[in-house]
Amino acid sequence: MKYLIKHDREACIGCGACVAVCPDNWKMNGDKPDPVKTEVDEIGCTKQAAEQCPVDAIKIEEKNE
Repeated sequence: MKYLIKHDREACIGCGACVAVCPDNWKMNGDKPDPVKTEVDEIGCTKQAAEQCPVDAIKIEEKNE
């Protein structure tokens, strides 16, 4: 199964919690982070990143194939 990672960059406050818990898939891009991959086979640490986001700017959805 594949998952889509959606990041609401406008809602993001740039705290970097996602980068701290999931550096494999989150990198700072200026003052805010962006996902390295927006489609993944395993949720892995991205789930932790979504849970740690204080403004709920990260969503993970199953990809309909």
